[in-house]
Amino acid sequence: MENAAEKKSVKSRIVSAAWKLFYEKGYNGTTVDEIIELSGTSKGSFYYYFGTKDELLNTLSLVLDEYYEELDHMMEEDMNSFDKLIYINYKAHTMMEEKISIDLLASLYSTQLTAAGQRHLLDQNRRYYKLVTRIVEEGQRRGEISAEKSVSDIVQYYSMCERALVYDWCLNKGNYALGERSKEWMPVMMGQFRK
Repeated sequence: MENAAEKKSVKSRIVSAAWKLFYEKGYNGTTVDEIIELSGTSKGSFYYYFGTKDELLNTLSLVLDEYYEELDHMMEEDMNSFDKLIYINYKAHTMMEEKISIDLLASLYSTQLTAAGQRHLLDQNRRYYKLVTRIVEEGQRRGEISAEKSVSDIVQYYSMCERALVYDWCLNKGNYALGERSKEWMPVMMGQFRK
């Protein structure tokens, strides 16, 4: 029987393969068999985790969270905390621009607006929220981020700014570089919190 780490690894491989194929071939152009082949898993494993290909659309937050974990390990510990926030925003938005189809991203954002169930992108238990919270707490301790607002208020504002940038990029059909736009505007949007 698989242990929890192996199960997570199989699910993670399926999700990563699916999003790679969605970007390269489009959602409708991607088959379950192709996902299984690229992930190096089996049909049984696929259907253990996902009833249908459609269920993979709700896994964007998992893909992003894996990337945020990578970014967390890439940052120097002594890097200014405010700069860390700007860095992870820039890197994540650049990755989204390069690896996630804008049409699929726009569709996902719209379903999050109308979905009656859980809104995965807002799940406070995500690695994303834990990482941003930890950076803001660290920044307030170091005197690099203002303590005039609570950590949770700053995290909420930060994530709202990130979503606004992605939403605007989708509205504009990706006619500019999301990462570069974020690099330019996120420091302005967050500037009130820099010390």
